[in-house]
Amino acid sequence: MIRVAINGFGRIGRNFLRCWLTRENSGLDIVAINNTSDAKTACHLLKYDSLLGRLDADIQYDDDTITVNGKVIKCCSDRNPSNLPWGAWDIDLVIESTGVFRSEESAGRHIEAGAKQVLITAPAKGGDVGTYVIGVNHEKYEHGKHKVISNASCTTNCLAPVVKVINETFGIIKGTM
Repeated sequence: MIRVAINGFGRIGRNFLRCWLTRENSGLDIVAINNTSDAKTACHLLKYDSLLGRLDADIQYDDDTITVNGKVIKCCSDRNPSNLPWGAWDIDLVIESTGVFRSEESAGRHIEAGAKQVLITAPAKGGDVGTYVIGVNHEKYEHGKHKVISNASCTTNCLAPVVKVINETFGIIKGTM
């Protein structure tokens, strides 16, 4: 199992958790969430999403955990990734979904804190950050080459697969997003 922490429990972080809940045997184990709000607020926003609707799940909380359908997830709140307990909690992968830590250097603070790898859920800024979009260039991913990678933007993930098919079938001379 890959031990996962979510950094930032806004729209992207909550959607990641919701998706994970629908996939049995995913190979992922969400064990931690770092968020600026308290566990009570995080639970409410997870349960009652203004776009996705009410989540059909049993959600509980206490001071430092949330429990979703019996799965206990540790919670912490620190704006500096270097201070997070990723090493002590044996985190393999951080889903960096704050939109703040987008460079190799800033997202790399999760590595300094003990995480093994970071996936930025936004376009990376500068540095040697590999960017991979499923269905477009994911086969170029080399495990171990980058400790910090990007999954591009939600817009890119929607547009790039379609553009790839159009380009391969008809060719594209130029375009804008």
